[in-house]
Amino acid sequence: MERKQLVFVVPPECDNMNTNVFLKKHCQVSARMIARLKREKDGIIRDNKILKTIDTVYSGDKIILNLPEDKNSIVPIKGNLKILYEDKYIIAVDKPSNMPVHPTKIHQLDTLANYLVYMQKEKGESYTFRAINRLDKDTSGVVVIAKDRYTASFLFGNLDKTYVAVCEGVIFGDGSIDKGIKLLEGHTIQRTTADDGVRSVTHYKALRNNGTHTYLEIKLETGHTHQIRCHFSSIGHPLAGDDMYGGSTEFIKRQALHCKEVVFTHPITKEMISVNSQLPSDIERILK
Repeated sequence: MERKQLVFVVPPECDNMNTNVFLKKHCQVSARMIARLKREKDGIIRDNKILKTIDTVYSGDKIILNLPEDKNSIVPIKGNLKILYEDKYIIAVDKPSNMPVHPTKIHQLDTLANYLVYMQKEKGESYTFRAINRLDKDTSGVVVIAKDRYTASFLFGNLDKTYVAVCEGVIFGDGSIDKGIKLLEGHTIQRTTADDGVRSVTHYKALRNNGTHTYLEIKLETGHTHQIRCHFSSIGHPLAGDDMYGGSTEFIKRQALHCKEVVFTHPITKEMISVNSQLPSDIERILK
């Protein structure tokens, strides 16, 4: 299998620049990856010759990075995955509810990772599973996976995510919840709001309600485990179906939370990419 290459052409503004500086500042290659490439055979080349990080690059130079080959230890399992976007560097899938993203002690063969590894093998690809955004098992929606280390490093922390949710009770207008979050004492998963918790900020907009539930659009200023679920429970409006945080399962059997859209700048083309997922029927039914 051929090694994946990244190609960067030195622009005029980077003329006469140190290679290490060019890769870090202009190409946004991490110091860790540069160190790894230096150990690889033909890791960094120019004009078919090895380029040292102490060398100088010039306008018009074509710098090629031969990325290290990835290895995957996840068991491939045949399953159904809906692909929302895919190219040589990124794949985004529509994760249904009741599907973990990563294998765990309890779920080893029924995760998004298992199914994606099977799919990539069918396509003759091989890359480590690197999910850039992680959703709870019962949260549905867009999950973005990077196909190489560089793409993962570039995208990490740079995804603009929009969630939709249905909470119990009626909320009007826009608002923000700014409350610290920490583990609930005696629990390994459940969170609670607390003054001494990690600062967490959730912004929301009430889109419509049916008198008993409110449909919300949500943006996270910070991203912590169970942040949306914990925050809405703390203001007396738990998500429908979220029995861990006080929600009723009368109308839906899982938390009514969905990652509707993810927007990001493509690491190679620099295009703005928007990936969207349709609202699942079980959430839509609550409002009807």
